[in-house]
Amino acid sequence: MIEQLSEASGRAVSRETVRKIETYAALLIAANQQQNLVSASTIPDMWQRHIVDSAQLLRFAEDPSASWIDIGSGAGLPGIVLALLGGGPVTMVEPRRLRVEFLLDAVDRLGLKERTMIVHGKADKAEGSFDMITARAVASTDKLLAMTLHLSHRGTIWALPRGRSGKSELVEAQRNWQGMVSSHASLTDPEAVIITARDVSARGKR
Repeated sequence: MIEQLSEASGRAVSRETVRKIETYAALLIAANQQQNLVSASTIPDMWQRHIVDSAQLLRFAEDPSASWIDIGSGAGLPGIVLALLGGGPVTMVEPRRLRVEFLLDAVDRLGLKERTMIVHGKADKAEGSFDMITARAVASTDKLLAMTLHLSHRGTIWALPRGRSGKSELVEAQRNWQGMVSSHASLTDPEAVIITARDVSARGKR
C-alpha cells in the first residue's frame, strides 16, 4: 500500500498515514450503509477506485504546500485523501447536509481540523483563492471551469478526474476556454483521464 500510494502521489507516504487512510476507508464503508456516499459496487475495490484514484491528483501540484479546493466533495473524495497525504490546506465544498455531517465527523476523527475547512453549499458560495481546484463527478469540465473561475488566481491549476467522457469533455472545454487545457492518462482506469487546466479564460474575454 505504501509503495502504491507513494508512486501514485509522487510523495513519500508513512505507515501512520496509511493507517489513517485505512481508518477513513472504514468510516466511509460504515457510513455508506446509512447514506449513498459511494456506489456499493465500488466498495470491494475501494483502494484502487477511490483512494489511489484520489491520491494521483497530487502529482499535478507543482508546489507540495499548494492549497486545494474540492468541489462537491461528497464522501471526501478526493479532499480527505489529499489532506491525509499532506501538503497545503484543503477546503471541501458540499451542498448536502448529511454528507457535510459525515465530512465533519471524519475530519474530527482523523485529526484534520487544522488542515481542512468544510463549506456547506455549492461552488458559488465558496470564497477564496486556491492553488489547486478539483472535483469528481460534479459537472462537465466546461461547466466546472465556469463555476470555479472565481476561486482561481493566475497560477491556479485545475486537476479534474474524468471518466469515459473525458476526451469529449476536453474538446468541449478547448472550444469554450483558452489557456493550457490538456488530458493525462489515469493511473487507475485505462479508459479514464485527468484533465488539467491553467491560465484559462473564456474565449474572447482575455
